[in-house]
Parts: sequence; structure tokens; C-alpha cells
Amino acid sequence: MDLDLIFKNNEDWVREKLNLNPDYFVDLSKGQNPKILYIGCSDSRVTAEELMGAAPGEIFVHRNIANLVPNTDLNAMSVIEYAVAHLKVDRIVVCGHYYCGGVKAAMESSDLGLLNPWLRNIRDVYRIHKNELNEIKDQDLKYKRLVELNVQEQCVNVIKTAVVQKAYLDRNIQVYGWVFDIHSGKLIDLGIDFPKLLADVMEIYRLS
Repeated sequence: MDLDLIFKNNEDWVREKLNLNPDYFVDLSKGQNPKILYIGCSDSRVTAEELMGAAPGEIFVHRNIANLVPNTDLNAMSVIEYAVAHLKVDRIVVCGHYYCGGVKAAMESSDLGLLNPWLRNIRDVYRIHKNELNEIKDQDLKYKRLVELNVQEQCVNVIKTAVVQKAYLDRNIQVYGWVFDIHSGKLIDLGIDFPKLLADVMEIYRLS
């Protein structure tokens, strides 16, 4: 994409917003009050606000390769801490997408250098669920199922955090697992049983 075009598009966007509301940017600069923390993939085809039809200020967004939530990743942990403890979001969404390059790379045995420790998080998901995944002979279906299971396990990682456990007790914060189907454009709710998942996790990871 041409960089000059980006600035031209920005000028057009500013003009459009001001035509609709002369105080648009004045209001926008007053602060944010999002109710949802969205944790998604950095894939350039998957833009959180657009696929959810959300306006600026409605969603707090964190993106990385394959929508991972490693508990040792200070970036992800800082985002969750800030969103939950300071912005007071009441819903957290972990959203993966079918045909994710990160998940596909983790299914292969190639040496990808610096990406190896990052993708190991997805390979750990495969290890945890290998019996189910190895029963799936169709590679495309196995690929999609690993995407779903990865979302589920990242929801578990979210629930492990002290700030989320406290927010659940204080104000009943909820965690959801979604998948974006690139072929249809639809969001799919995986129907993760958050109360059960929470109970299972807190049996071991409960923090006082």
C-alpha cells in the first residue's frame, strides 16, 4: 500500500468524521471506556473492529501471532492487567481464525528460528489434545480443530491470571472463545463453558 495514499485516506477519514460530528475528535480525546478486551491474531486479514462492527473506544485490542496468551509474556499480561484492573472491562474475548499461519506453522516440524519458542505454545496445545487431534485424518479438519483448541487453551491462560480471578469474584467478568471463519466472514462462538472452565482451572491455579 502506497504510504502517500495512507495519509490521503487519513485526511478523507478526518473530513468524513468532522462532517458527521464537528466534536468527534474532541469527544474521542476525553478518554476510553471499552467494555470488551479482544485478544486476537496479528493476521492482516483479521481486523477486530471491522469484523465486530465496533467504533473507536468500544474495544480494547491486543493482537499477536496466533492469539496467544502465554503467562510469561509481559506484553499480554500487561494488557490484561490494564484492561481488567483499570479500564474495568467486563468481557474478555479470545478470537482465533481458521487458516491461521501461526497454527499451521506449529503443525509442521520446520525450524523457524526466533519463532520456535513462540510456536511451542501452540505445539503444547497439540500435545495436550493429541489423542483427539490424531484421530482426525483429514488435515484440513485437524488444522481447524487445532485453531479451536488453541483458542480454548488461551482462554484457560486468561483465567489463570490473578486479576481475572479477582474480577470474576468482584463483578462476574466473563471470558469467551471465538473463531473467525475467513471463508464466510462469520464469527463463531465456540460455546466455551466458562463457569466449568473456571472451576477446573481454579482447583489448581486459584489465587487468594
